[in-house]
Amino acid sequence: MGNFNEKLGINDLKAKNNLWKALLAEFIGTLLLNFFGCISCVVSTDVMIALTFGFVIFVTVQSLGHVSGAHLNPAVTAGMLATGNITIIKGILYIIVQCIGAIAGSAVVRALTQEIKESVGVTLVHGKLNEAQGFGIEYFLGFVLVLTVFGVCDVNKPEAKPAAALAIGVAVALGHLATVGLTGSSMNPARSFGAALINGDWTNQWVYWVGPIAGGISAALLYKHAFSAPSLGPVKIIERYTTVSADEKELKRLGGTKNEV
Repeated sequence: MGNFNEKLGINDLKAKNNLWKALLAEFIGTLLLNFFGCISCVVSTDVMIALTFGFVIFVTVQSLGHVSGAHLNPAVTAGMLATGNITIIKGILYIIVQCIGAIAGSAVVRALTQEIKESVGVTLVHGKLNEAQGFGIEYFLGFVLVLTVFGVCDVNKPEAKPAAALAIGVAVALGHLATVGLTGSSMNPARSFGAALINGDWTNQWVYWVGPIAGGISAALLYKHAFSAPSLGPVKIIERYTTVSADEKELKRLGGTKNEV
């Protein structure tokens, strides 16, 4: 029973201060994501949109990662749930506040820019693609994002931590640079949900939920069971990423032999 309560997240509810701080961080993070990301869609080019989304993720993860883990995305949270890295209750609450934050961010964008562009930040599948193709694109976007998150957050890869926020931001920018003209490069169900609700356009909405979440869960399970770094202790971790060179004298000796030949 105790193990079930632990997985469910009863203890998270008891630690109210920490939970509310984490939920507030997820709300603020997704609000900023949708505000800066969607407002870049008003007058920016595809490249500028991609960079904006990548930068805002980099900034928010760097700022809020220590509070909530800075998921900022139901696909990331779903991957964490599938691998047992977050409790069920906390995961559900994260997804709820992520959606609320995205709605708030999109609402502010709409209020500030509706005279310039009536519909802002809505993700749509390209007219020449069908929904199944859109799903496939969003699947791989969710996959690469969550694979990156798990790779840089692996507790047995401490050397990856300093660059974690940058790597995640680059993964988001990568997805947008490649596919923003095809599906809007959502990668994030909350981001698409917030824009759809505020703009009243639900076209292809299932694609932006099922695609990234399916890709995220696949990447999370694959990383956990195939790619996660083994726990070898601090010395072995250093050795794993260090190339052992031959003794300097040995190198000189070999060099001398080569010259003599």
